[in-house]
Amino acid sequence: MEEINLSGEIDKATHWLVSNQEILLQYVMNIVFAILILIVGLSIAKLACKTVKRVMSLRGIDTTISDFLSAIIRYAIIAFTIIAVLGKLGVQTASVIAVIGAAGLAVGLALQGSLSNFAAGVLLVVFRPLRVGEYVIIGSVEGTVVQVQIFSTTLRTADDRIIVIPNGKIITNNIINTSREPNRRTQIMVGVAYDADIDEVKKVLGDVIKDDSRIQHERGVTIRLHEMAPSSLNFIVRVWTTNGDAWSVYWDLMENFKRALDKHNIGIPFPQMDVYLHQQQIALQKKTDK
Repeated sequence: MEEINLSGEIDKATHWLVSNQEILLQYVMNIVFAILILIVGLSIAKLACKTVKRVMSLRGIDTTISDFLSAIIRYAIIAFTIIAVLGKLGVQTASVIAVIGAAGLAVGLALQGSLSNFAAGVLLVVFRPLRVGEYVIIGSVEGTVVQVQIFSTTLRTADDRIIVIPNGKIITNNIINTSREPNRRTQIMVGVAYDADIDEVKKVLGDVIKDDSRIQHERGVTIRLHEMAPSSLNFIVRVWTTNGDAWSVYWDLMENFKRALDKHNIGIPFPQMDVYLHQQQIALQKKTDK
């Protein structure tokens, strides 16, 4: 009796397998494709992570940033891979995506300041308006870039102070990079007395500039009367030098201009005011006081 029942069950199972073989084959194929998608997705995530690290290392980007960005890319690819695998297995991924989106929105609202700094850090990495070792002016602060981190950038000032600036403030501010170009134009304003001869002043300043070999004379030198100020005639001097010589040339020219002007008896004025006293008004004032 048991043998008859067992045989019947086997027949039922065989019949069910035969009648549903297309559905079973479809499920098996979906599982196989899901496994293949998972393997390929994980491989792509690993390869993308290594590639991003290598590219950023070749471009000299800070290790902290390259590790973080490569991890973000890797986990993003893995997340999309898992969603694709679940979809292939027949799971409704719309609800999963909705939950992830809601969680992301909540985290974003809670950390919007940090996320804005992170996004700004990504822009700094991509567009690279500043690099480690460059001297930059950002708003009211300036210094040498020490480190570009995920959420902030560190500067070292000329007097060895450390300034940490949130990346969000850097992106929304003007960035003046004084180190990117090899050459720089130096500009000096020189004031002389009103009785000075214009041509003589230009010759004296030009002779000082000719004697300085650090100046790039082939790029042109400008010496012109720029302004007739209340107390002085202001001449503007513009010369080109290398970036490294810019400040030393500026200071040396200022000192040598002063010596040359003194040697030729050309006065350098200071702010002054002429006061005129009228005797009649003084006498009238004295009578009033009496």
